[in-house]
Amino acid sequence: MKQIIVFIILSLWVGACSPINHNCVALCGDNVVKIIDTKHSDGDKIAQIWQWNIEEPTVGLPAEYAKYLNPLDECKFVDNHSKLLLTSSHSATVLIDIKSRKCLFYARTPMAHSAELLPNDRIAVALSTNRYGNSLELYDIATSEKVIWKDSLYSGHGVVWNAKRESLYALGYDVLREYKLKDWTSDTPSLEKVAEWPIPVKSGHDLSKVDDSRMLVSGLEGVYFFDTESGEFSPFEPLQTTQNVKSVNYCPKSKRLIYTKAEESWWTHNVYQLSPYKTITIDSVKIYKVRPINK
Repeated sequence: MKQIIVFIILSLWVGACSPINHNCVALCGDNVVKIIDTKHSDGDKIAQIWQWNIEEPTVGLPAEYAKYLNPLDECKFVDNHSKLLLTSSHSATVLIDIKSRKCLFYARTPMAHSAELLPNDRIAVALSTNRYGNSLELYDIATSEKVIWKDSLYSGHGVVWNAKRESLYALGYDVLREYKLKDWTSDTPSLEKVAEWPIPVKSGHDLSKVDDSRMLVSGLEGVYFFDTESGEFSPFEPLQTTQNVKSVNYCPKSKRLIYTKAEESWWTHNVYQLSPYKTITIDSVKIYKVRPINK
């Protein structure tokens, strides 16, 4: 009976968050992933589609990875909402196929804060600290845990793929970089740095895509737009003075911005409507603990 109930819940989740429904966003913290429908989340109502505890063996993830994934740092939809990419500030990166509910890729990646799925089934991971030092690493799903390329990036905290520009953007502690794919169809692909900008906030915390020409950069002292065409930063007014913003997760379909900030000893999720700049009445949705403020 328990297995039947789990199957029904997962089936409902797959249907609700299929590629045709881009209102869904993924939130995570500790050992829990939550999928919510941002379009129908308003007031004190959260339209939660599904919740998954990473210790539940429902996706074929090796049992030992439950501890490597805890605490979760980032989770996001990739490949047209068909896959879920998870990173852990402990030591793991995992890719899950939503339709089949199968784990497609996992690797030990100490202090991984962000990851991105690139063309040809390759995954870029930004790490802030590991035994090799701060870095940006590249993996191939076919070769699993083998690092096929890496670059030094101090306190890597965000990576975003821009298909229109065919560029990967990577956020570090004080810089934002643009990389181009190099020798991508070969067995030794790499990323070539083509541009770098100093960021206007202390301690870069997260990077998220708004559209083909804009991204949001969050940090210790607020959130800024970044224009990929001009290479210029401009204040994101609703959060310009908001301190210690950890993450930003924008849903283009519903025009909702989920951001995470430190309050006392907890990270909390808040919801903004991006355009026009208007706060939804949920101004502090305490979904679950993510990590202590001083970690």
